[in-house]
Amino acid sequence: MKQMIKIWNSVSLIAKIAIGIILGAILGIFLPSATGIGLIGTMFVRALKAIAPILVFVLVVSSIANARKGNGKQFRMITIMYILSTMLAAIVAVSASFLFPVKMTLDLESYKADVIPSGITEVLQNLLLNMTDNPIRAMMDGNYLCILIWALLLGLAMRRSSKPVKLALTSVSDAVAHVVRWIIGCAPFGIMGLVFTTVSESGLSIFKEYGKLLLVLVGAMLMVALIVDPLLASLFLKKNAYPLAFRCLKESGVTAFFTRSSAANIPVNMTLCKRLGLDPDVYSVSIPLGATINMDGAAITITIMALSVAYTMGVAVDIPTAFMLSMMATLGACGASGVAGGSLLLIPMACSLFGIPQDISMQAVAVGMIIGVVQDSLETAINSSGDVLFAATAEYCQWKKDGKEFKVGAIVNKDED
Repeated sequence: MKQMIKIWNSVSLIAKIAIGIILGAILGIFLPSATGIGLIGTMFVRALKAIAPILVFVLVVSSIANARKGNGKQFRMITIMYILSTMLAAIVAVSASFLFPVKMTLDLESYKADVIPSGITEVLQNLLLNMTDNPIRAMMDGNYLCILIWALLLGLAMRRSSKPVKLALTSVSDAVAHVVRWIIGCAPFGIMGLVFTTVSESGLSIFKEYGKLLLVLVGAMLMVALIVDPLLASLFLKKNAYPLAFRCLKESGVTAFFTRSSAANIPVNMTLCKRLGLDPDVYSVSIPLGATINMDGAAITITIMALSVAYTMGVAVDIPTAFMLSMMATLGACGASGVAGGSLLLIPMACSLFGIPQDISMQAVAVGMIIGVVQDSLETAINSSGDVLFAATAEYCQWKKDGKEFKVGAIVNKDED
């Protein structure tokens, strides 16, 4: 047994996750009734979601309280890349819909929801209200924008604290980070359970009825993940950023694909940032910020689904209207995390641009929920991997300016494996 444990510990986390994916798929096909296996995946995601708000809060408070000056330019660059990337993703989605127009069979029972944003004004209003929510409730609900705001304020206030207090904050953040490492160590088993649930419940049936729509969505998302985002990072860095982009997709995108939660993937992203040797004062803020405003996948989903409804209804879509849709999808995607249901519930808002009534556009939401096992998984993967990609790019730009030697995408802290 000790020898088996030693061999298991010597294998890299990514290889372990690959083993978990294969085992989960096999068990899902041959033992679909073994619900206990799926329970492991549910427990893993719940554990990540539970620790993520605590991790973000204590890390941001500790980082701001102990932070040195001079990180403002990096934060500005990261924010610009987040917003620009989301805008480019919306434009890619419009182009894909123009080249490969897809129609839907809108005969599903209308999906009922409690909160349907009527327009971009309401989305932005919800975003502002979320910023000033009760911090305790924000921790319970996973409202990361609110957690960031209160953590920043408390961290700034504690900059005047004594050195022992600041050291205590650092010790608490280190302890929480250690718990995160324990949870991430269970990722192969958790992902095995998640793959088992997906295979046993959905199988490949969703590809039959909505295959063309899925192909357009997946194609646009892969183009952003494999072409647009790496080129954007390379443009800022003035170096080939593909090694970094592939590492982010492999080590962040894979777990995000199966957890289907940007919030749950925040601890994974912070661990990857540490392995890349990035500054915790920066990534402890930029990673949760990216989970809020870096929403390439959401922008693609909103745009393509809205245009599919428009094509189905026979609405003529011209270039100026498509550009307005891109802008609306960008702003809406940034506020998607503050709206119940995420990007899917913003589809009616985008459809309103074409004068499509809500009772029809909500049927597209129902379609989105059916294909969500693929759409939402890939959407989360490109959102989450992009958070690390742009955070690392901004840091590399600073290293380059300081004359520091580095290899793009290379692991610095190997002890985090």
